[in-house]
Amino acid sequence: MIPSSRTTVAVVVPHYELPHDLELVLTALELQDHPLDLLEVVVADDGSATRPEPGPRPYRVSVVAQADEGFRAGAARNLGAAATTGEVLCFLDADTVPEPGYVSAVVRAVEAGADLVVGRRRHADLSQTSPEQLRSWLAGSAEGGGWEPEVFEEPAWLSEAYDRTDDLRSAGDDAYRFVISAVLSTTRALFEAVGGFEEAFSAYGGEDWELAHRCWLRGAAFRHARDAVAWHDGPDFAGRARDEDEARRSRNVEGLALARFVAGPATRGEASRGLVWEHPDVVVELDLSGAADGAEDADAVACARSLLAGSDAGVWLTGGSGGSVVGALDDPRVHAGEVPAAVLGRCRYRVHLEVPVLLEGATLAELTEVAPVRVGPHLAVRRARDDHRDDGAAVFSLEADGVSAEPARGSDLQRAFGHEDHQRTPRFSR
Repeated sequence: MIPSSRTTVAVVVPHYELPHDLELVLTALELQDHPLDLLEVVVADDGSATRPEPGPRPYRVSVVAQADEGFRAGAARNLGAAATTGEVLCFLDADTVPEPGYVSAVVRAVEAGADLVVGRRRHADLSQTSPEQLRSWLAGSAEGGGWEPEVFEEPAWLSEAYDRTDDLRSAGDDAYRFVISAVLSTTRALFEAVGGFEEAFSAYGGEDWELAHRCWLRGAAFRHARDAVAWHDGPDFAGRARDEDEARRSRNVEGLALARFVAGPATRGEASRGLVWEHPDVVVELDLSGAADGAEDADAVACARSLLAGSDAGVWLTGGSGGSVVGALDDPRVHAGEVPAAVLGRCRYRVHLEVPVLLEGATLAELTEVAPVRVGPHLAVRRARDDHRDDGAAVFSLEADGVSAEPARGSDLQRAFGHEDHQRTPRFSR
């Protein structure tokens, strides 16, 4: 990476009907200690009745706009990012004012190896603040004097998470939960590799976690930059909800949107109790071409059945008679053909099989808990994140009584299904 003094940075500011707050953000960007000739700012308007006019600034600034079709902050950010060329993309909400060292702190984190950086979002009442007061306050915050707004508490759960994970250095698969789009930055390379924000989100919240989840699975290194401070105009969301019922309804909207795209128990609950999702947690690819010589359709069905049981998984059959198997099953979890890129980009685990196997004594969901893991010579469960990193993750060979994954050959589905039915002990009686 080139030195920070020459790193180009694009700041994308999604905006909707917030002219006062936007003016504060644009003013604060004038005060950045990163060279302003290396800064480009794009206001991405999400359908405001009056197009924002940023006015003359000491940095390059432009406006892009999309139609008002609901809350489409993710789409607006994508639109803004596409209109820029900076090596680092800083996303700052229109009501989130950066301190003078914000951009340079982000650049330092990127140069230290971070692919995704989340700043420190603080909270204050800036609703009546003028640009002149803001300039005085931001200068005074470093000098210990001057006018200051009312300051609100930071969310404790975020601070605790950053402390617990060493500012996300030791975070696990839940790292996405501590990323906030109001103070989110990424390298352009990472943003383009994952395809930007998911534009299906049409209500407040969730699109930042969904993007961060895909970045994590892509192998990105996360960092929380404590010195990249920006001030949100008003309290955290928990302090803005009128009552608990409003907060609950908002959580449900966000939760359902997240569950659609983000796999795992934190969004969908335990796999054994879950629903069927378009983007499964585990992607199984079964090659039915020449490598699976001797396998019959019934063997593929038996394999899919054993792997899907109790797991949030999807099976893709390639080559051979995959289409006829899918047609016979009519199961939304079993597909013919290659796995779509959107699905691969969201699964946490992958399995590639060259022969159908029967997994017995454990569920695929249980194997993911110790992944990367191998059961016998044919079944290996890999972590998607590991596939994008060169960390040398050791594969654990599971040798447990009663757990096996032997090739499926000569499957007799009618007898197997009938035997299971006749051997079942009723739970209830009259």
